[in-house]
Amino acid sequence: MKGSSIALRRWVSAAIMLILVGQACTLSLFDTPTDNTETATSVPVGPTNTPYPAAQTTFVVTLPEPLLNGESLSLVVLDEVTGLPQTNSKPYPMSARDATTYTATLALPFNSVVKYRYLRSGSTGPMVEDTVLDAPIRYRLYYVEGPSEVQDIVASWSDRSYSRPKGTIEGKIYNSDTGTPLPNILVTAGGVQYITDSTGHFELTGLPTGTQTLTTYSLDGLYLPFQHGAVVGDGQSTSVDVPIKPTRLVNVTFYVTVPQDPTFTPPPVRIAGNILQLGNSFADLQGGVNVVPNRMPDMRLQPDGRYSYTVGLPVGTYIRYKYTLGDGYWNAERNLDGGWALREFIVPGQDVTLQDTVVSWSDSKNSGPILFEVSVPSTTLDEDVVYIQFKQSAWMEPLPMWPVGKDRWVYKLYGPLNFLGSFSYRFCRNGQCGSADDNQTVGMSPTGYTASTTVLGQDIQNSVGSWKWFENPETLPLVGYNITPRASGFMAGVEFQPTYQPNYSYFAQQAFSNIKEGIGSNLVVLTPTWSVTSVSPLKLASQPGQDPFWIDSAIMVQMARNVGLNAAIFPTPRFPQSNDTSVSASTKFWMDAPKDATWWQSWFRQYHSFVLNYADLAAQSGAQTLIIGGDWVSPALPGGLMPDGSSSNVPADAEAQWRSILQDVRAHFSGQVFWAMPYQPSSFTTPVSFLRDMDGIYLLWSTTIATSPTATKTDYANEAGRLLDNEVAPMVSLLGKPVVLAVAYPSAGNAASGCISNGAGSCIDFNALSRPNADIPSVSLNLQTQSDIYEAMLIAVNARSWISGFVSRGYYMPVALQDKSTSIHGKPAATVLWYWFPRLLGIVR
Repeated sequence: MKGSSIALRRWVSAAIMLILVGQACTLSLFDTPTDNTETATSVPVGPTNTPYPAAQTTFVVTLPEPLLNGESLSLVVLDEVTGLPQTNSKPYPMSARDATTYTATLALPFNSVVKYRYLRSGSTGPMVEDTVLDAPIRYRLYYVEGPSEVQDIVASWSDRSYSRPKGTIEGKIYNSDTGTPLPNILVTAGGVQYITDSTGHFELTGLPTGTQTLTTYSLDGLYLPFQHGAVVGDGQSTSVDVPIKPTRLVNVTFYVTVPQDPTFTPPPVRIAGNILQLGNSFADLQGGVNVVPNRMPDMRLQPDGRYSYTVGLPVGTYIRYKYTLGDGYWNAERNLDGGWALREFIVPGQDVTLQDTVVSWSDSKNSGPILFEVSVPSTTLDEDVVYIQFKQSAWMEPLPMWPVGKDRWVYKLYGPLNFLGSFSYRFCRNGQCGSADDNQTVGMSPTGYTASTTVLGQDIQNSVGSWKWFENPETLPLVGYNITPRASGFMAGVEFQPTYQPNYSYFAQQAFSNIKEGIGSNLVVLTPTWSVTSVSPLKLASQPGQDPFWIDSAIMVQMARNVGLNAAIFPTPRFPQSNDTSVSASTKFWMDAPKDATWWQSWFRQYHSFVLNYADLAAQSGAQTLIIGGDWVSPALPGGLMPDGSSSNVPADAEAQWRSILQDVRAHFSGQVFWAMPYQPSSFTTPVSFLRDMDGIYLLWSTTIATSPTATKTDYANEAGRLLDNEVAPMVSLLGKPVVLAVAYPSAGNAASGCISNGAGSCIDFNALSRPNADIPSVSLNLQTQSDIYEAMLIAVNARSWISGFVSRGYYMPVALQDKSTSIHGKPAATVLWYWFPRLLGIVR
């Protein structure tokens, strides 16, 4: 019962989000509420503003030390729809009660959720607060239930550090009606934030001692906010279990009248807002914006010229929103005075229609709008979307342009243009600026093209001569083979690269269709991540914007199944990037870890939570397989060794720890559980005994299959066959388990050697060649080599019936590139799979 309750809640969210990302499916996972509709008007933007009933809320804050002469303190209410660092934040001066205590009273709307933080101003400029551990504070949360006093403690400032007592609040969030633990809930105290896992667990560390306001917030609004005080003791962990109340959905219909532009075809109008359903990523994205256009609802143009959109929203949720032709910052609606427009309302208990009018898209009468027109190469794929990216002080999130014909795209920029001078812009494919660029503006920090503001409107025309990594897409001839069809359980699949950006979801449907129809796969391996944000003390948890939300991964599984693919989940930690291309991020992690008894205890506890989270996701989303382990976990295995061969000091009970993890995984997930392990020639030994309890082996294969630069495809196949027969087959016979070969080779010169030199006597980590990492010029692009390796490996697999599957690793989901990475998306190696997979599966004979 508990599992089905969680699943229902998640599928409701999935249905909402599937609509948002514009997928062409008719999935209906919940009954639409049928209450009578009333017409209401949201808080207007113009001078007739009628505020909601307000509660007098007094904020009292204690500082770590007195302010200096000339310094002042403000409470800043933030706007996550426009962007946290942007100009729509509202500072409220605070008054001193004593040397370290300040206060301010604000009138805040009843039932609103306020996002705020403290700001110290002085001769050195504004300084925002941060945590005891010197981590930046995005914002604090406060739920306005009535007149009240809020007690806060500033732990530190961004320009100063303090040594002070600190403690932890940890606990679980659960459904107050059913007792079911809840994932995807934002929990915060003292500005420290945590996203709960599938067990509802949260852990807020490094909090100043004293009473902290603990607040829970449902990212999709499906549970009402909850808050109460929690006492933090020095060096202590305060345990708090929090029940939160589910709410129901009602239909909210938005109607908006927008300014008419007689010189331009009506562009898409979107709704940007403060919850997941309205595009909020809850992350700090490029340039400080927080909402993502591809995750916002697209409104529909009506015959009367208005735009409309109907969505199910949770009763009681505080909504802040605006209309936009871009995101919350670029081309967002404006007030009569040119200021930022931001609307708000509380979702009522019955269906409601909101009637709105956008006063203006422009922020200044001194700068006319700019029409950007661009023609793109004929090699641009039909499914590609061209984006434009703007830069003021920094490059910001790319915005989708509007197609106006074959290989022609436009974007009309109305604002913000309230500045004199120039700004930069550039173009890219599928929102992946820095990876899929115009060849004139390549990389993460190019100069870009230049535009300047003028009083009159402008029409700027550009032409993209070629796309980086897709200049003249190369195809290679195929060679026919006599392929023996395999039994029904054979896995022919693709594994995604374990990177994530919030705009990926928009391109997922096309990727799944390509994997199914364009390659002939029957399996996709998803690689959702949690991030390691600290090595010591170890912190492994979901980070918005860097790791997919629970609902993102659930949608991915549903999309895969909708096109007829089986889905496997392979949870993969995301480590801090290594600056040394010869050292993988995971190796750097192990090198930096203290690896003492206390640290190892924390490692096993957090990895256990990480794996169980995705075991629950696999069970509730319908994934068929869960893959655990990986090449990075070797130091944590019994008798574990570091990458340099030294002992990892793993605890003596490591095998018991792993057995406990597997036992709990089995209790949460009834599908197949595979163990991912790297193949290393000559050192490939009989695995630890707990592998006997696995359902299969996912063998990570990037090994040397040629030592001579003149080796041929036949040489590759022969060496791969020798290694498989001499070293892998005995293990398969010993364990009696199926083995799936998971292959990763870059499309680079010397890839078959398993070692691409960095020029300093070491090998480049293959992951360093993946996007969005910067290109490594010393490595040569060679699509033929990758294609030949894949063909050779498949020839070897074809001759060995005991191999139960073949998976291509590192697929870059959002866009096809012919780069040097291990991804086959858009490369000749994908054509090799297109030939082999249907024949191995018996679909084509």
